[in-house]
Amino acid sequence: MYGAAFCVIFFLVLLLNGFVSLSLGGKTKTATLLNITGPIGPAVSDYFERGIQKAETSGSELIILQMDTPGGLDHSMRDIIRNILSSSIPVVSYVAPGGARAASAGTYILYASHVSAMAPTTNLGAATPIRIGGLPGKPEEPSSPDKQEEDKKEKTPDALEKKMVNDAVAYIKALAHRHGRNAEWAEQAVREAVSLTAQEALELGVIDKVASSIDELLQQLDGHAVVMERGSASLATQGMTVTRFEPDWRTKLLTVITDPNIAYILMLLGIYGLIYELANPGFILPGIVGAICLLLALYTFHILPINYAGLALIVLGITFMIAEAFVPSFGALGIGGVIAFVVGSIILMDEEGMGISLALIGSTALISICFFLWVVGRLIAFTRKKVVSGAEELVGLIGVAMDDFANEGRVWVHGESWLASTSEPVKKGQKIQITAVDGLQLKVKTLQEEAA
Repeated sequence: MYGAAFCVIFFLVLLLNGFVSLSLGGKTKTATLLNITGPIGPAVSDYFERGIQKAETSGSELIILQMDTPGGLDHSMRDIIRNILSSSIPVVSYVAPGGARAASAGTYILYASHVSAMAPTTNLGAATPIRIGGLPGKPEEPSSPDKQEEDKKEKTPDALEKKMVNDAVAYIKALAHRHGRNAEWAEQAVREAVSLTAQEALELGVIDKVASSIDELLQQLDGHAVVMERGSASLATQGMTVTRFEPDWRTKLLTVITDPNIAYILMLLGIYGLIYELANPGFILPGIVGAICLLLALYTFHILPINYAGLALIVLGITFMIAEAFVPSFGALGIGGVIAFVVGSIILMDEEGMGISLALIGSTALISICFFLWVVGRLIAFTRKKVVSGAEELVGLIGVAMDDFANEGRVWVHGESWLASTSEPVKKGQKIQITAVDGLQLKVKTLQEEAA
């Protein structure tokens, strides 16, 4: 009996020990997967920052940033890089799936990440900073010594471009030195806009791994050494599970309204909605919709790289087109407004990857021109239309005298009896024509040939 009790107790101890070992040593290791597709802007930066926070609070041991991007805004890219460098969790940037790219801003993010990896048939590079609204550089021409001294004092477009490129080179080389990557090629990517395939990047030491899938990537990363802010660390990715962090409604909304084309449409809807409400007080709905759209557009412009000269030209163009409807100038204001509107729309966004579609600009300008022509046509038609109501409508009508009178008397016009005045005698039944209206009295003249 005692032997049986001892066996039961021993079995329970072993079982309890197994549960404790499972709870202490069998904890599942997780990696948080973030996904960036398309241009890098404020919405992507916000999504990445919240993804890191989610990974830290959930106890993830690795962050995988899967990318397919043509580039984007400089300040959004730098926000992402700052978050990577200060992260307490290693960040692996992975260019995937096949056919994806990490161009421009994506290349900087790859260099900043603790581990950089690419899938086969992907590419990176072309990291030269570009400002769409900038002026192209002009070739140097021989000039006098005095002119050369003057040129040195001026900030030419070439000098500004060199300043921007040199700053980008220093930035990406600093990121390369931090993680022991190829700094010379990084400089070429900025200065000469060169690109590499995944295999070429691996051979040149630009990236750390080439993997065709997330699972293969995790297998290759096991035991890989990374440089963190607190020092070197070794990754343990064996048996690690991947948890996706999907964009929520806030990120999706930011993605929609920070699209330059959507921001442009919101601005136009806001302006036209408020104009319609001011022209037709009491409709309410156009005013509400216009105010909401304009506030969203202003918020979007606050976080987008807006060229305020372009915004001013758009507002000026719309003002000219509206003025043409009220102050006819034979098309001068309307044509000038359309030109200002189109030019302002083209230069409104002046950062790489954030330009407004020329098709959208052209269609909007065409609609505005058609609306402007319709308004002008309606105004011309109204001015030519004969008056059919009011006192003015009586002028020119023919009536009949109700009595004989020399100065004042009654006449029958339009089925009504009117008091009329004349400077010549009028006989009963004689036809008269109204020449003017003075209050409730008509001024008439006789039609001699129609006398009874």
